[in-house]
Amino acid sequence: MAASTPVKIDTPAPVAGIFDKLGISVVTYAHAPVFTVEEGRDFKHLMPGGHTKNLFLKDHKGKLFLVTALWDTQIDLKKLPARLSAGRFSFGNAALLEQTLGVTPGSVTPLAVMNDSERQVTPVLDARMMDEQIVNCHPLINDKTTAMGPKDLLKFMESFGYTPIVVDFSRL
Repeated sequence: MAASTPVKIDTPAPVAGIFDKLGISVVTYAHAPVFTVEEGRDFKHLMPGGHTKNLFLKDHKGKLFLVTALWDTQIDLKKLPARLSAGRFSFGNAALLEQTLGVTPGSVTPLAVMNDSERQVTPVLDARMMDEQIVNCHPLINDKTTAMGPKDLLKFMESFGYTPIVVDFSRL
């Protein structure tokens, strides 16, 4: 498989079973592993919908946030804490990411809330992303992309007890 040719595949476990249980219809593509938004530029345009970027953040009090936005969204990390009633942000390290969300850098996804058994993370979603017809994110691994409707993403997150905060980043 060439890096520029995503291929439709079966959605991998364990997320496939959860989607089935919730009645969420998705399409999953296999592609070369990507660790950054830039690395996927040569093929993501071949998959319809809005593509995401994710920031795993920790405030100075230790509160954790998972920000998911469209890939090109400008996120002002100096203004965002006030909107979220949080302290100054830093990026969560790889060990904390894996311990909390069960994923590694490059595989961060809003679907990883399923692994947050202690409900330590506050999910934050981009309002502009939620206006897309299709939202694309990794299914816990960075060599695949799963496409779904934004309402289905919310349904998935709510099934794990989350009510994500939706932020219009253009208004920060």
